[in-house]
Amino acid sequence: MTLPQGITPGIWTLDMSHSEIGFTVRHAGISKVRGRFTDASAEAHVGPSLSASSLHATVKTASFDSGDANRDAHVRGADFFDVEQFPEMTFRATGIEGDGEDYTVTGDLTIRGVTKPVELEVEFTGVAVDPFGATRAGFSAEAEISRKEFGLTWNAVLEAGGVLVSDKVKINVDAALVKQA
Repeated sequence: MTLPQGITPGIWTLDMSHSEIGFTVRHAGISKVRGRFTDASAEAHVGPSLSASSLHATVKTASFDSGDANRDAHVRGADFFDVEQFPEMTFRATGIEGDGEDYTVTGDLTIRGVTKPVELEVEFTGVAVDPFGATRAGFSAEAEISRKEFGLTWNAVLEAGGVLVSDKVKINVDAALVKQA
């Protein structure tokens, strides 16, 4: 399979200052809570084809931010990410397929020491050279996971029925990668 238009072989790294890695989870069955991670790295080794390319990403779990200090402390704690014991989440691609703007990246996602296969639906948003001469590529990706499959099982039963935190978590990534010299 051919590379996306403008992507050339070499090493591409995540520009976290122009990227966002986050998720959305249903709260109390009625609203959505969003969180993001402010410290992450990724490196794509682009070969002459998609099948000859690889991607590895690492997210620092202590960088979780939802805009609410109490919630952030709880999510960083032992009930959820347990950042002391599990300071990182990782994703390692095992396959990349697609063409044009739409791709599927399959890979192994590790959260709390549990590794499960995940499929990311990826949109390639283009390549541009910035005013400083750096070549940048943009991607948006989405996936849905079961948090229980990764050992994130804390919850509270609601008086009216249901639970406080949904099992399904939507992962959202907007990434800018920069071609290394």
